[in-house]
Amino acid sequence: MSTIEFNNKFDALTSSLNSFAYNLTKNDEDAKDLYQETAFRAMTNREKFQPGTNLKAWLFTIMKNIFINNYRKKVKRNTIVDSTDNMYFINSGSVMISNEAGSNMLMDELERMIGELEDNIKIPFLKHYEGFKYQEIADELELPLGTVKSRIFFARKALKEKILNHYGDFNLVRSKMIA
Repeated sequence: MSTIEFNNKFDALTSSLNSFAYNLTKNDEDAKDLYQETAFRAMTNREKFQPGTNLKAWLFTIMKNIFINNYRKKVKRNTIVDSTDNMYFINSGSVMISNEAGSNMLMDELERMIGELEDNIKIPFLKHYEGFKYQEIADELELPLGTVKSRIFFARKALKEKILNHYGDFNLVRSKMIA
């Protein structure tokens, strides 16, 4: 098949190729780029086309393969591959070992502060901390319900004060613990 014959047949299929390109890309500009790439590849490889076979199918196959290759390149481009050593815990997600030393130290410190409270507020507070309900604590200590609630409130207040004196601003400490 001569070059002129090939070009004439190609020109006759231009509208079909443009439609197919748009169906693949769903974007006018990308469709034009895909058509142009297909035309370039078809023209540079026209000697590989076997006369007597279906030119339209050959061109559509070229276009489809270009589209698939471009899609794969785009997906690969968006994939981040980190080949560096794991010195800074990059990509360490599930491999990372949690260390509870800081929280253990804070709990030890908190338990020490609770131990320093007066017994009349420490005992109801610890019972409440252990999960007992106000009424159960009142019954066990033989105190009125309001007194138990007040003592737990005063224990919390005293602990907040101790934490503030020891660590400074409680909200600042809390934000550091969360981060």
